[in-house]
Amino acid sequence: QVQFVESGGGLVQSGGSLRLSCTISGSVFNVYGMGWYRQAPGKQRELVAFSTVAGTTYADAVKGRFTISREIAKNTVYLKMNNLKPDDTAVYICNADLTLYSDYEASREFWGQGTQVTVSS
Repeated sequence: QVQFVESGGGLVQSGGSLRLSCTISGSVFNVYGMGWYRQAPGKQRELVAFSTVAGTTYADAVKGRFTISREIAKNTVYLKMNNLKPDDTAVYICNADLTLYSDYEASREFWGQGTQVTVSS
């Protein structure tokens, strides 16, 4: 029903930058918000950044370093990550809050497969 294409992850040195991209497709009627979560080994999945028409939310650990943006017409969200640190190493997972054509008044969350970000010291 909903497909995710995530890209931009990779290996980068401490202080470097990456830009993640996530595009969704399928029987999407309306997208209320899109964002990114991350999960490191042995840790809980945590919110990184999320964007809706009402505004954006960032985790305290990434404020001032990461910037989320959306191209709403393309159902795409980006995460520009600057000054990366080893603690940022995790699988970054795209998330969308949306409705489908088949049930356009019921919003649901969908998740991508994730893209690995590894920051070396």
